[in-house]
Amino acid sequence: MRIKTGFNDGWYFHLGEIPADGREETEWRQVKLPHDWSIEYPLHEKQPSGGGGGFAETGIGWYRKTFTVPEEWADQKIELQFDGVYMDSEILLNGDRVGGWGYGYSPFSADLTGKVKAGENLLLVRVDNSRQPNSRWYSGSGIYRNVYLAVTGFLHIATEGIFAHVTRPSLREEPLADVPADSAGLTIRTEIQNETDAFRNVTVCHILLDAEGQKVVTAGAALQLEPHASGFCVAVPSVPNPVLWTVENPYLYTIHTVMEEKGNVLDETDTRIGIRTAVFDSDRGFLLNGEQVKIKGMCLHHDCGLTGAVGYRETWFRRLKKLRDMGCNGIRCAHNPPSSEFLDLCDELGFLVMDEIFDEWLLTKDKRKNYYSQQTAYGSAQFFSAHWRDDLGRMLRRDRNHPS
Repeated sequence: MRIKTGFNDGWYFHLGEIPADGREETEWRQVKLPHDWSIEYPLHEKQPSGGGGGFAETGIGWYRKTFTVPEEWADQKIELQFDGVYMDSEILLNGDRVGGWGYGYSPFSADLTGKVKAGENLLLVRVDNSRQPNSRWYSGSGIYRNVYLAVTGFLHIATEGIFAHVTRPSLREEPLADVPADSAGLTIRTEIQNETDAFRNVTVCHILLDAEGQKVVTAGAALQLEPHASGFCVAVPSVPNPVLWTVENPYLYTIHTVMEEKGNVLDETDTRIGIRTAVFDSDRGFLLNGEQVKIKGMCLHHDCGLTGAVGYRETWFRRLKKLRDMGCNGIRCAHNPPSSEFLDLCDELGFLVMDEIFDEWLLTKDKRKNYYSQQTAYGSAQFFSAHWRDDLGRMLRRDRNHPS
């Protein structure tokens, strides 16, 4: 089984620190995620966030939510998935710490398996954006991106565990062995996690669907997994007469993946892809599907005007549509990973994206001078040495299937 449900409703918020023994008496106000508390308060020139941070209210904030777990989830794997929390978060379930993350732009998960109880559970999220200034632009504060609750079995497809890439998408290239000249070769790599105590034998089947939902081709592989181990399998379907993804015609396919054991479906998921190659050539420049394309782009921060750090899909669609209409076909995500919804729209509208990860590494930029100085400063460098591999890996796994 696989359940992934939105977890944005039913939250309460309190600005300021609260004592552990006084949480029940704290005044909370109801909010709906995604939520940016900085945009809700008056701007003031003496705010420690400074001009780079928009003179916005920051500090420490708490979120609270109760949710009910059915008894049939007792033998399931349960994850709480955050698309982004700015910044330095701590997740508490029924009084115990179950996770959190420092860097404010990375997606992360809190494992609730074996920690939730049947019936009502209390979730608290502490967000610390008090060390200021920590950004050279408006960052916002709080759980500003979507939250999901994901439930799977203990034998399951790994989160972001499918990677599909093109081995020969252009009909103008020389055909590979066993790949017809009018076809594109796909390589689909799947990670399966076995969190049970037994050896398991599974089959993984991929069904490629076109933009209208019609089946194009299927391919599969078998895999044996040791107890409490991960494994990979690879399928290499040949796609007849592919419609290539271009900036003028951003055509999208969907891979429907089904994992079975002894004929029983244990897990299934969908992955959206575009069939294309992207090459930077020293003589010809940027080549998309072997054709020269001029990238005409601009930088975009993740903030969205009156909604602050909260970027609704409708907001981004309007902005990107206007950019496309004026001739823009490229976006640099300055200077951090964007939201998944943003990249989905870039896939659909035909943008080429430079997906960035950090504004700084070990050396922290002075946000008051917009560069380096001898003054003490805060920012992503606080977390870099401990977590840069995880941050980079999470961005790459999440975004690698986006044709944009």
